[in-house]
Amino acid sequence: MTIKEFFKKDRFADLIGAELIEASEGYAKAKLKVEEHHLNGGDICQGGAVFTLADLAFAAAVNSHGTLTFAITSSITYVRSARLGDVLYAEAHELVNHHSVPYCEVKVTDESGNLIAIFTGSGYRKKAIQLDLEA
Repeated sequence: MTIKEFFKKDRFADLIGAELIEASEGYAKAKLKVEEHHLNGGDICQGGAVFTLADLAFAAAVNSHGTLTFAITSSITYVRSARLGDVLYAEAHELVNHHSVPYCEVKVTDESGNLIAIFTGSGYRKKAIQLDLEA
């Protein structure tokens, strides 16, 4: 199975409409169109929706090496609001491919390239659990 096929099983990301559109070793890109159900009381995209999009890209990038990896830390800084109808992209780059604790940065932008948020995270690789991934 490919990394994209593996992450089709991410039921929460699927529930909110986040979609993994690209994945390769140490890299991933995900997409989300901001819809009515993503809005908070101030009529802007709820931060949790942006976080979930970034987390999906993070997870795909750090799991791309074939060893099951879970987040152990993550942080997000929101620099601009997303609004109804915006299409958001989360692009993850694994900065450190450590055998146990990888580190990744994810930039979330809108369709015009405006920076919405920056997410950073580290994971823990479960050496005993290998994913059966194709190149």
